[in-house]
Amino acid sequence: MGTIIVGVLVLAGVGLAIRSMVKDKKAGKSIQCGGDCKHCGGGCH
Repeated sequence: MGTIIVGVLVLAGVGLAIRSMVKDKKAGKSIQCGGDCKHCGGGCH
């Protein structure tokens, strides 16, 4: 029973992380440069 609970918690954490990355991507932020285009030259968008 404990294994199932831990598994559900891990899956929930992964789901929230993926949701956050998708939301950031839609908002124009990039994982590579953090959305600071003057720092990376705009090559990430």
